Amino acid sequence: MISVKDAQGTPYDAAKHSGVYGLQKFTESATKRTTVCYSYFQPDGGAEMSSSPKERVYHVVRGSITVSGPDEKHVLNEGDCIYIAPGEQRQMTINNGKPAEVLVFIVTP
Repeated sequence: MISVKDAQGTPYDAAKHSGVYGLQKFTESATKRTTVCYSYFQPDGGAEMSSSPKERVYHVVRGSITVSGPDEKHVLNEGDCIYIAPGEQRQMTINNGKPAEVLVFIVTP
């Protein structure tokens, strides 16, 4: 077992993201296939349209975000989550002019 306390983690910069401070809680080097990150988004933060070869799950801890793909849009509030398949295009915006916190699970095939 591996445990990580609330404020612990390794700071990271996520590619194609803006207005965000992130902490990696677990990485593939410790878990074999899973990375878990906690992202603190400012009201003007978000992520550009992009894709990844890895599966992702976003769980909104605080605030509200919109995750959009080329043909769909999902508004997520506190407690909501979304699964993003490998190769799926997505972008994220922060809603309501308030910060958001998102727990991100990334699974390597």
